[in-house]
Amino acid sequence: MSEAEPIQLSPRGGSAGRNGSVGYVASAIPSIVSFTRAELNAILNLYGRMVAAGEWRDYAIDFGRDRAVFSVFRHASEMPLYRIEKHPKLARKQGAYSVVAITGLILKRGHDLARVLAVLDKPVRLAAV
Repeated sequence: MSEAEPIQLSPRGGSAGRNGSVGYVASAIPSIVSFTRAELNAILNLYGRMVAAGEWRDYAIDFGRDRAVFSVFRHASEMPLYRIEKHPKLARKQGAYSVVAITGLILKRGHDLARVLAVLDKPVRLAAV
């Protein structure tokens, strides 16, 4: 699998043909938006740093027809602190990537995932002695 290939999930169900193969009509399968391996790597690198800092504790990934969402939680039973979203339909307009706060406020939107994630990456502070 290459770095640019999206992570594909196989659809549930389906009818098996005579030779045992699953036959699908192209229009019957909804297209699923997903993160590529490089995008997921960048998101998980940020997630790992924030977990090590003790700020984030859990995450969830949702793939839908129009967007892919990576949600970050402080506690598993709460609302997500941030949602990192990928909207391919907005790629030519505001940018495909956005970071949304718990209140629904869009913190950053753009075409480059690394620049969008920079809004969540806290700078290292030097401790005064």
